[in-house]
Amino acid sequence: MECTVSWTGGSTSGANTKTSGSAMGFLAVTGSGHTLEMDGAPDALKPENGGANLAPRPMETVLAGTGGCTAYDVVLILKRGRHDVRGCTVKLTSERAETDPKVFTKIHMHFVVTGHGIAASVVERAIAMSHDKYCSATIMLGKTADITTSFELQEA
Repeated sequence: MECTVSWTGGSTSGANTKTSGSAMGFLAVTGSGHTLEMDGAPDALKPENGGANLAPRPMETVLAGTGGCTAYDVVLILKRGRHDVRGCTVKLTSERAETDPKVFTKIHMHFVVTGHGIAASVVERAIAMSHDKYCSATIMLGKTADITTSFELQEA
C-alpha cells in the first residue's frame, strides 16, 4: 500500500484543488489512484500557518478511515454469516491528548445496524471480532486510545 501527500498551499504550479487557496492544504493520491483533500485548522494568531477549513483535517481522516475499516468488517462478518444486513452506520466520537503529540486518548464507536431477523448477540460478536482481530486501524489506535463501542439494532 502506498500514498503520496503533497502540500497544495505552497504550490504555484496551478494545482486545481479545493485546498489550493489554503496555506495548509494537502492532496493525497492513493496507490489505488484516488484522491483525498485535507486542510489544517484555521490559526487565528498566525493565519499564514493555518488552514482555511476547506477540507477535512488529517486527524479527521484517520478517524473516518477507522470507522470505515470497522464498519466494513462488521458488514462482511454479518454477510458471511448469511445474515440479512441492510445497513450499517458507525458514529465515532473522540478525545485527544492536550499536548503534542495529540494522539487519540478515547474513541467511542456507536453502530446502528439495520437488517431483518438479526440477533443482537450476532451484531455484538461481529463488532468484537472487528475490534479484536480484523480492523487494523482500531487495533493500532487502541495502543493509545481507550476504545469503547455500543450498538443498536433496527429491524428492516
